[in-house]
Amino acid sequence: MNKRFATIITILILLLFVAYIVIDLVTDREKPAPGTKKETNVEQSDNWIVTGIVKPDAGRVRAVAITSAGELVIGGESFIVAYDNQKSLIWKKKTDKPVTAVSASRDTILMTDGETVTLLSMKGERISEYGPFEDNAIITSLASNDRYIVAADAGNRILVLLDKRGRVKNIIGKSGEPFIIPSPYFDVAIDRNNNIFVANTGQRRIERRDTEGRVISFFGTAGTAAESFCGCCNPAHFALIPQGFVTAEKGLNRIKIMTPEGKFSEYISSRNNFTPNIPLDLAAYDGKLIYAANPADSSVYIFRRK
Repeated sequence: MNKRFATIITILILLLFVAYIVIDLVTDREKPAPGTKKETNVEQSDNWIVTGIVKPDAGRVRAVAITSAGELVIGGESFIVAYDNQKSLIWKKKTDKPVTAVSASRDTILMTDGETVTLLSMKGERISEYGPFEDNAIITSLASNDRYIVAADAGNRILVLLDKRGRVKNIIGKSGEPFIIPSPYFDVAIDRNNNIFVANTGQRRIERRDTEGRVISFFGTAGTAAESFCGCCNPAHFALIPQGFVTAEKGLNRIKIMTPEGKFSEYISSRNNFTPNIPLDLAAYDGKLIYAANPADSSVYIFRRK
């Protein structure tokens, strides 16, 4: 009896020893390496909601712009349309080629078919046309202020700087600090002080350049963190807003606000069903509403803060 009892005690001790080793191994794997902190997955909530959807019946959408009066302009595979601030259709026009980018400046709408820049009145009437500027051009973005028009040409990896009469004032990117553009996503904006903001997507950053093309500052790093841009060519789209920048990425299809200094501020949309590799073109005016054109379902989503 005593021998049997001793055997049982020995077996229990062995089992406890084995259990201790297993637990120790598991917990050791969970311990952070010396000098590091254990990462935790904290979900960032979206602070904005979709308050409306505009879906033109003309075809697949590709680009969006908003005027200071709240008029919405949408360009697509073979059309351009305009809506008033109540989102009622004002006019619709067919185009011979796909509209790859649209922009609005005061009482003028700018559109491009990838090669030329066309200026329209707010009634949709043709004012003038500039270009083509370079062979093999793929103009993916347009921006303007009171003095300049800027066209981002992803095919040649350059910015074409024009005056308001369409005369070429500078070609940025042919010399000096080049742009690395792996795919046809190349967005540009210009503010009232003639600062040119451009997405150097191969570097995963937004640069501020002067009209001579010199890099003044930049922000952005590669990665999946909230303050970073993921994938090979991001941010695919961005727009200037009073809060700083609103950006859209492809691969990890999310829309977020960055401060003027390039720090992450908040998500507009990070938990969504958007097609990952099809980013949404962006437009905004006062930063209170964000417009996002989704080619995947031919809709423009209107976001506002909750």
